[in-house]
Amino acid sequence: MKNSLVGQDVLIHCYKHDGKPHRTWSRCKILEETDRHFIGINNNTLVTESDGRSWVTKEPAICYFPKDRWYNVICMIRSDGIYYYCNIASPILYDGEALKYIDYDLDLNPNIDGTDHFIVVTGRGYDTSRQQYYYTFMDNATSNSDDGCSNINRLYYKTENLKLEGSTKVANRYYTVTQVRPNDGGKYDTTSL
Repeated sequence: MKNSLVGQDVLIHCYKHDGKPHRTWSRCKILEETDRHFIGINNNTLVTESDGRSWVTKEPAICYFPKDRWYNVICMIRSDGIYYYCNIASPILYDGEALKYIDYDLDLNPNIDGTDHFIVVTGRGYDTSRQQYYYTFMDNATSNSDDGCSNINRLYYKTENLKLEGSTKVANRYYTVTQVRPNDGGKYDTTSL
């Protein structure tokens, strides 16, 4: 590709829909550029927020920026796995200064508050009133075992949004399943797939 950015460190500027700056990344090394996308990687990168606060990324991240699609995807590579974050955003462009896009704050993020909450699926049943299968689960967000292991802690498959969601007796919480980690029960952090 003529004038390719591959191998270069570039700035990333993120804006809000009103044109105001939202966040900047001090560098992103471009690994691939095509007519349709940029793929970059960054690690230990200075990020500056619109209010002047700054922080440094803690892990490597691979960034997929389509030039013709209304989203971008960040894959954070952590010691316990790969975590994905999808921004609903304008197509990316490079103006000679930085890669730039508009963030619409409609993100697809399984951990919107920055935390994971793990539950343990304990069984499967059939709800005759809904005529639908469900999964029971243990919610560890309480020290009250009756609430945490209640039979009303149920996840249902929602055909309208293709999600596994449900409520718990614990503090009227509502959960959406974003990842599944099987465990063979043999020892911590093992799976049998």
